[in-house]
Amino acid sequence: MLKSDDIRDQIFDALKAGRADYIEIRIEEGEATRIQYRGWELEEIGRTTSLGGNVRALVKGGWGFVSFNELAGLRDKVELAVRQAGLVGKEKSMLAPVEPQVDTVEPELRKNPLSVSLAEKKRLLDEYNELIMGTPKIQTSVLGYADSRRKVIFASSEGSYLEQGRVDVTLRLAAVAREGGDVQQVVLSEGSSGDYSSIEGLHNQVSEAAKHAVELLSAPSVKGGEYTVVLDPVLGGVFAHEAFGHLSESDFVYENERLREIMVLGRRFGGEHLNIVDGGAFPGLRGSYKYDDEGVPSTRTYLIREGVLVGRLHSRETAAKMGEKPTGNARAINYRYPPIVRMTNTFIEPEKVSFEEMIGEIREGVYVKNWYGGTTSMEMFTFSAGEAFMIRNGRIAEPLRPVVLTGNVFTTLKNIDAIGNDLRFNQGGGCGKGAQSPLPVSNGSPHIRIRKCIVGGR
Repeated sequence: MLKSDDIRDQIFDALKAGRADYIEIRIEEGEATRIQYRGWELEEIGRTTSLGGNVRALVKGGWGFVSFNELAGLRDKVELAVRQAGLVGKEKSMLAPVEPQVDTVEPELRKNPLSVSLAEKKRLLDEYNELIMGTPKIQTSVLGYADSRRKVIFASSEGSYLEQGRVDVTLRLAAVAREGGDVQQVVLSEGSSGDYSSIEGLHNQVSEAAKHAVELLSAPSVKGGEYTVVLDPVLGGVFAHEAFGHLSESDFVYENERLREIMVLGRRFGGEHLNIVDGGAFPGLRGSYKYDDEGVPSTRTYLIREGVLVGRLHSRETAAKMGEKPTGNARAINYRYPPIVRMTNTFIEPEKVSFEEMIGEIREGVYVKNWYGGTTSMEMFTFSAGEAFMIRNGRIAEPLRPVVLTGNVFTTLKNIDAIGNDLRFNQGGGCGKGAQSPLPVSNGSPHIRIRKCIVGGR
């Protein structure tokens, strides 16, 4: 374990090693477990440890970055980062001002995954895998478990000194059914910020997922077209994250002239019932923390409030360049990378409509749940729903084969005409950006209803 008393003096001494507009040092110690199954084959099992750090230096608007795996020669590493920055910088350095922070933050744990033996973790996955593989017509399974602990020390030339501990656990299972040349799958994912019990006791859900994958082999396909669609909290949260959240990351906005013309603060994007929020200041969620990787306190940031664009996500640099306030959204997946603007916990706030009221007004529509994946390109999106059902005369009807939803995010936001009262968070995913993946995040939503949504089918 890192002993902060031994390294603190080294860090502050090293911060004096180079002349720069700004310098920060990050030291990180971690350990992680991974278990991976494909069918009956155990592809990977083991535990790893790591120790390393990085230095970032800002000189005349240019950044220098050095990462390392040993702590010796910290002053030399600072001097190297400063020299690198000097080769790049030719403009004025811009960082939004923040108060220096000095703090120690310990992770809040219920059942620490690091206290559970590797053998016990494997036994639990064996139980889940046997439930999947023992289901008739299941061809194979894919199971992935991961947990990690990190202790991060952050210090800056402005006087910040922070020690933060973080623990993360995730589980993702896929049941793949096959009959002849027809293949269907159902995916189940769970996770938490340090509670191993969140992935225990899922035997019924795993068994039902395997059975549903088999049921999909005989399910009909929806006729492609325009429908009123109801999204469950999982898919609604993914929509908030993928389709809109990435457009709110200010480095993306700042660097893209067309997006700057679209994402203008004060512009209306939806009805008064629509509120979309991002923030790391929500205890117990996988995207939460007290300070980001620039030492900025986490916040709760409204992106859309009562249908109007009112905010976006910032690092200190993007906030300064755009004349706005930092939001505590600078994050790095580990010490090998510099922090960039990232989401934390992104969600649509709940309203007062019940699920029964939401579907009760639909003569013919589609109810979609869960998700396989998706792509976004500027304002256009395509998502694959994991499960789908017809809605007929206000009731959930026959199951369908998984469908694809596609459209323009801004048109879709305007077409959200009902928002449920049942907010739920999806904690089983990870976000990718700039070669940094998977970053712990969560997303959430209540059930939402969208008019005139394009659904791909037969």
